[in-house]
Amino acid sequence: MIRFKIVTPEKIVFEDDIFQATLPIEGGEVTILPSHAPYIGTLQAGEIIVKKTAEGEGESLATSGGFAEFRDGILTLLADTAERAEEIDVTRAEEAKARAELLMKERVSIDDEEYAKVAALLDKEFARVRVARKHRSRGGMSVGGQ
Repeated sequence: MIRFKIVTPEKIVFEDDIFQATLPIEGGEVTILPSHAPYIGTLQAGEIIVKKTAEGEGESLATSGGFAEFRDGILTLLADTAERAEEIDVTRAEEAKARAELLMKERVSIDDEEYAKVAALLDKEFARVRVARKHRSRGGMSVGGQ
């Protein structure tokens, strides 16, 4: 088993013993199992999938990015934001995504820093909508945790 914790600046979002976690990273994803080599990496905006058992259903969480460390059977995510799928209001997430898309279209002459901020916001909202919709289509299954 892996001792797993997701921490944001506001709170501990998830803390439990798990079998595996699949994390969004640059260029794809990585799945951490108990026998995984030590790992440090950057999280991208996307879906975190946590399984308590090899055969169990996965619990989905949306993240906007952060850092991951796995060492000595402990996986810690320091996330900018993280939300459990069941906590995401799909309507509000879709509205936020639409606002971010509009900002991208309206800001033709924005500087690189502003563009990066809006692009990160758009990535975050896409992840939230995708995770929330997936959760709803599965009937709201969850594996528990804190």
